[in-house]
Amino acid sequence: MSGRGGRGGSSSRRSRTRSRTARAELSFSVSHIERLLREGHYSQRLSSSAPVYLAAIIQYLTAKVLELAGEEAQKTGRRCITPELVDMAVHNNALLSGFFGTTTISQVAPPWD
Repeated sequence: MSGRGGRGGSSSRRSRTRSRTARAELSFSVSHIERLLREGHYSQRLSSSAPVYLAAIIQYLTAKVLELAGEEAQKTGRRCITPELVDMAVHNNALLSGFFGTTTISQVAPPWD
């Protein structure tokens, strides 16, 4: 099936390039993380897998915090996740509260309630 609208032959599959983010099946940009690591001058050398690993960690932590904040929202009968709920979720979790111990989550906008 090499007609119009199809995927094409084997030659088009070889020429198709995928980003590192797509290959790692991540949502957080690997290239952006790499640029931040390089501009931050955290080390003289940077392995090719370091930004992929860091992007995966950041994506996992974000998903976990949002999951816990969503559960807090359901407990309190709210429909939206607010910074207050994110703060409650982080501080009610033993591991995350230690990790984010010195972090302040500010109230950026008044509540919609």
